[in-house]
Amino acid sequence: MYDIIRKKFAETVNNNGLEVEEITIKAVPLSPQEAIGNPEDKDYPLVIGKERLMQAEFKGSLGQAFTDMYGDFSGRLSDIVEMNLKNNFRRAIFISSLNAVMRHLGLVDKTIHCRNNEPRECSQELLKYLERNYGHPKIAFIGFQPRMVEALSQNFDLRVTDMDRGNIGKKKFGVMIRSPEKTQENLSWCDIVLATGTTIVNNTFNQFRLSKPVIFYGITISGAARLLGANHFCYCGH
Repeated sequence: MYDIIRKKFAETVNNNGLEVEEITIKAVPLSPQEAIGNPEDKDYPLVIGKERLMQAEFKGSLGQAFTDMYGDFSGRLSDIVEMNLKNNFRRAIFISSLNAVMRHLGLVDKTIHCRNNEPRECSQELLKYLERNYGHPKIAFIGFQPRMVEALSQNFDLRVTDMDRGNIGKKKFGVMIRSPEKTQENLSWCDIVLATGTTIVNNTFNQFRLSKPVIFYGITISGAARLLGANHFCYCGH
């Protein structure tokens, strides 16, 4: 899958004449306030400190990606395209840079995380989107996003899995959060899948290439979703 993304990314770079430019991409982790502002709810992974947003800048355009491995990076665009994607840190650099370049080219427009109380607005729009397009499906939700789970749990039959051991085995909004070991069982049970776009960074994306509808949410997967033709929902991203 990364080979496909890399190939399409390289083609995009070449087709737009960017390969000949010695352009430096800088990627840095954002603080929680820089990433999400000051939301009324304080249970987001960004606020708690479980994850950070890596932000890449390319010719004034910004791209972001969630990751649990972060640090500073500076390199040429050609370095990014050819990068060995051996861990979450390198994949976060690659994906945030992909988002920044595709934002610069006008190919995507949701590459910066929503702020303050926009996540709550996004969850309400997701609820409307699902009801309008899918009726009342059984949903396998991948990656605990508190506002989305809060909204959907009141209206749908919902099963949730998450990698965060601090959430596993706990009830959130009436839904038990299960470990990733339950993912395949939930995928067989559900009508549709809602998966965090962070799967493109933590190398779990391939298990969600299914015959049933799969919708990836959030800014992390904006560029990759465009290149792969995947369903993507990110109502309040910037």
